[in-house]
Amino acid sequence: MASTRSFKPLAHKDLLSLAQLTSDEVQALFQTAGEFKRNPREFLHALEGQTIVLLFEKDSLRTLVSFEVGMAKLGGRAVYLDHRTNRIGQREPIRDYAKNLERWTEAIVARTYEHSTIESLAKDAKIPVINALSNLYHPCQGLADYFTLQERFGSLDGLKLAYIGDGNNVCHSLMIGAAKLGLTLTVIAPKSHQALKKVIDQAQVFANDSGAKITISDDPAVVSGHDAVYTDTWTSMGQEDQAAERVKVFQKYQVTDKLMRSAGPDAVFMHCLPAHRGEEVAADVIDSPRSIVYDQAENRMHVQNALLLHLLGSKSASTKLKPKHHASVLA
Repeated sequence: MASTRSFKPLAHKDLLSLAQLTSDEVQALFQTAGEFKRNPREFLHALEGQTIVLLFEKDSLRTLVSFEVGMAKLGGRAVYLDHRTNRIGQREPIRDYAKNLERWTEAIVARTYEHSTIESLAKDAKIPVINALSNLYHPCQGLADYFTLQERFGSLDGLKLAYIGDGNNVCHSLMIGAAKLGLTLTVIAPKSHQALKKVIDQAQVFANDSGAKITISDDPAVVSGHDAVYTDTWTSMGQEDQAAERVKVFQKYQVTDKLMRSAGPDAVFMHCLPAHRGEEVAADVIDSPRSIVYDQAENRMHVQNALLLHLLGSKSASTKLKPKHHASVLA
């Protein structure tokens, strides 16, 4: 029997970027994620009879398993379509893909190389589309990261996060999330690999409203005085031919025990994984008590389940084909 519990819908039908969420919506997601994490059995039938489809152009461990297992824990099911060798839109137009999938499923979860692919799916599909990673953003990871920090410190108020490494999709989502939630975020990266200017500018606009402080630097020494230090792989999927060059560029940005000690005695270490010990992070850091990387990984499922509940838990199957508002984010 399907659950009669209802969840407040989000302002947008899709989640393409954290820019679409208000701080109140993020906190509502965190509240639901916390409830699910404490007592998952209460949600066993919440999405009973509903199906999501996972369209993945990239390899995945955490994203794939957390969505599949998470949907099962909500009483629904997930169908996986492997697009690692056949890009979405290659065999048939993205519009046709979207229009077919909206007839069979309740949501599309897409992990793609190009952000434009996810935007096209969202534009053409009347069902929700969730960005499970693109070259521009990784919003589900960002939600899990800030939920983990709130869980660890009790509150995000006054929290200072330092991100060091490549100004990539994870960095972009952390910036937008910090700006929305009012955090202090310092992004430390080589000048040649900073976050995109259009994302920095957008984050600053949100920061002006929330009181957040976003600082861009290329000096690892500014990590001092932060509550958490976050890094990501120096070479993302699709950049393998640049690996040797990137290792040289990022060498002084490795998170070592010395860098963690300079951040502060109680600073925690974060990484979205997969990690390369000896490159972006030293083994004695990621495998130390300071590390909360596995908390982040676990919380991916909890915040994604909260997202699914707020996107699908207030809708019946009979309403899924009604037109819904779609707003584009970041041209």
